Amino acid sequence: MVRLTRIYTRGGDKGETSLGGGSRVPKHALRVAAYGTVDEANAAIGIARLHVGIGLGAGADAEADAMLGRVQNDLFDLGADLCTPEGGRRSAGALRISAAQVDRLEHEIDAMNASLRPLDSFILPGGSPTAAYLHLARTVARRAERLVGQLAQAEPVNPEALKYLNRLSDHLFVLGRRANDNGARDVLWVPGANR
Repeated sequence: MVRLTRIYTRGGDKGETSLGGGSRVPKHALRVAAYGTVDEANAAIGIARLHVGIGLGAGADAEADAMLGRVQNDLFDLGADLCTPEGGRRSAGALRISAAQVDRLEHEIDAMNASLRPLDSFILPGGSPTAAYLHLARTVARRAERLVGQLAQAEPVNPEALKYLNRLSDHLFVLGRRANDNGARDVLWVPGANR
């Protein structure tokens, strides 16, 4: 368990930070950018949850809020995974994203998608505020996926981490459609509409 007694340490004042294994790297290092973007995706999901569960009163989607809560916790797991390099100091026993977490996302996607009308066009982010925020979170998750993919080309990365981010963006897409009255309020792309 993590225990924070001081919020600032002054350890990063010269533009470096410590990884989970204790090594120091520049704050602009690809690994730090990758897990920093995972954190950004988590924050965007937090905003989406405000709209999904609005007080968990009438019209709220408690199931969607619970799914997003699990995702937020998973993203902290993912951040810990990426912060502790594979094969590095302290990598043995490090917290890693597991295949079970990826599988859970797939099962949730399949369950949600079963009640959605099929798409015959790409959709534009929007429709409802909830869907718009879920699409924003989806795009940040895609950026995190690109950074983790780039990192995986440079050094070892848990393959489940990349799979998780790939499924997460799909999950957020489908959940955004669900938030748009199961696709009824989706805003469809009309190619060349404004020529």
